Amino acid sequence: MPIETRRSDDGQTLTIRVEGRFDFSTHQAFRDAYEHSDASVNRYVIDLSDTTYLDSSALGMLLLLRDHAGGDSASISIENCNSDVRRILSISNFEQLFSIC
Repeated sequence: MPIETRRSDDGQTLTIRVEGRFDFSTHQAFRDAYEHSDASVNRYVIDLSDTTYLDSSALGMLLLLRDHAGGDSASISIENCNSDVRRILSISNFEQLFSIC
């Protein structure tokens, strides 16, 4: 499965792990991962440790998640990026919108 989710024990953090290619083919699964969470979720972690590729549609999906989570007040971190994925996020200035570690 290219998208896996895990809730923290307190239910406030939703971790979404993307495996393989993060592109338009994962759009619906990625959207379902956060849209069906309940209101107690106030922090999102996007785990890209197993992500091999990221394209412009993935960047758009991350922006949609940010809007869903509250825009400027959203708490979203993008973690465990490989060097290629990190470079794409950097070129796109996503470190100004997300916490990238």
